[in-house]
Amino acid sequence: MTVDLFAGLPVRDYTSAVAWYERLLGAPPSFLPNDIEAVWELADHRYLFVEVRPEHAGHAMHTVFVGDFEARISQIAEHGLEPAERETYANGVRKAIFRDPDGNEIGFGGAPA
Repeated sequence: MTVDLFAGLPVRDYTSAVAWYERLLGAPPSFLPNDIEAVWELADHRYLFVEVRPEHAGHAMHTVFVGDFEARISQIAEHGLEPAERETYANGVRKAIFRDPDGNEIGFGGAPA
């Protein structure tokens, strides 16, 4: 089965959201479909996008699992962002939760150390 994914994040302010996600993801958007959306390709056919939708801003919750958890969190810290929360589950899986300026939750998860 082939899976393509577009995970959306409603935001209030386009400019501040794009700047924040550039810091979180370490790169500018992969493409800009219009003047209220910005899209980052996280992996082949797997995208995260922001869209100006003030009435829904702050309600998204997404978790991205990465193979290089510690390296990813360190890279994000180099861009001046620290997790709002860190969790380690009973099975050893780790999660670092970041919140954008609107309160949307983006978590990065990783296998046990």
